[in-house]
Amino acid sequence: MTPGDAAYLAAQRADLLRFAHGSAADDGFGWLGETGRVDRTRPVELWITCRMTHVAALGMLAAEPPAPGGPDAAALGAMAAHGVRALRRRLRDPEHDGWFAAMVDGVPTVTTKQAYGHAFVVLAASSAVAADVTGARQLLEDALEVSLTHFWDEEEGLSVEEWDAGWRKLDRYRGVNANMHTVEAYLAAGDVTGQREWHERAGRIAGRVAGWARDNDWRIPEHFDAAWRPMLEHHRDEPAHPFRPYGATVGHGLEWARLLLSVDLTLWEDAPPGLREAAVALYDRAVADGWDADGEPGFVYTTDWSGAPVVRERMHWVLAEAVNAAEALRQVTGEARYAEDSATWWAYADRHLVDHEHGSWHHELDPQNRPAGTVWPGKPDVYHAYQAALLPALPLVPSFAAALRSGGLRR
Repeated sequence: MTPGDAAYLAAQRADLLRFAHGSAADDGFGWLGETGRVDRTRPVELWITCRMTHVAALGMLAAEPPAPGGPDAAALGAMAAHGVRALRRRLRDPEHDGWFAAMVDGVPTVTTKQAYGHAFVVLAASSAVAADVTGARQLLEDALEVSLTHFWDEEEGLSVEEWDAGWRKLDRYRGVNANMHTVEAYLAAGDVTGQREWHERAGRIAGRVAGWARDNDWRIPEHFDAAWRPMLEHHRDEPAHPFRPYGATVGHGLEWARLLLSVDLTLWEDAPPGLREAAVALYDRAVADGWDADGEPGFVYTTDWSGAPVVRERMHWVLAEAVNAAEALRQVTGEARYAEDSATWWAYADRHLVDHEHGSWHHELDPQNRPAGTVWPGKPDVYHAYQAALLPALPLVPSFAAALRSGGLRR
């Protein structure tokens, strides 16, 4: 097998499912450590529970032979069903509705209602609906109602960020990260429900973000105040924040490139103008700023607004989104350079990120490409890596679960 070829990617998918299978906890899915055991010192996180539910549903739909010791179809079905039950019963707020961000032994430890986690509830439910998991359709209906009622700002065409537990006080911070995953979730929801309005909302978000990026030399402003004015110095004193880092986040330029193409192909003549051109520009900027930026291979985590590296650690998810963006652009443009980039990056991933001993990918490397854990200790989930290994076997649209349900893998 050669890193990135069809056999290699199939082996990666099987091994990632094997690694993920041990993540179940009473309240959902737990944070996995280096060897695949749940880290009991950490709460069950909503976003991890949703991502693992999503991946289990994708594994069900892909219907591939399991890795040695990995879950078969029945075990993946049980895993997805566990996730749906946790989202319907354990992590859901029975008093005010919505979902708690984190929980320990049935007691919420973070009670704010966050757009980031709620977007992943929509994604997980959409994938579970495609996989015909019991309870998933009601979960999706409920998640979409909460998203539309509390997070969607119809006037702005964007998602707000965070409420208190009772939906009374809206935080003044606005963020692009949550909006990015809302685009992903709304595309998936529109695909499985057939309701085009979710695609159209995703398109409105995409158009706004493309415009901000265009006005900022294709480095996406991530942080905004309540009036949607960019806060370019936000978290300068905490540059390695895992969700809201200072400066330009290289991986988000790559992730948005893929999503803009998905929006464009989904909406066609109704898409905001210029999304394909924006995707190419975002990709080129992220690669120029982020890859091999400090004399070592790999993508740096963040840069300042001139493109100079700030946080030089290498995050696995950035590499995963790089190969996804390259594959998406290859499918849309047919240009050979994207396949060449993808081959380079899969070789890097195999050498530095894939843990050939314990499984999954190291989530963080230091600037010398040694395993580290300053921002992302352990191997919390397999969402980014699994999708990176899956996209080359699927068309870019519809979204992952809908594509697997309608056409299966390209063998």
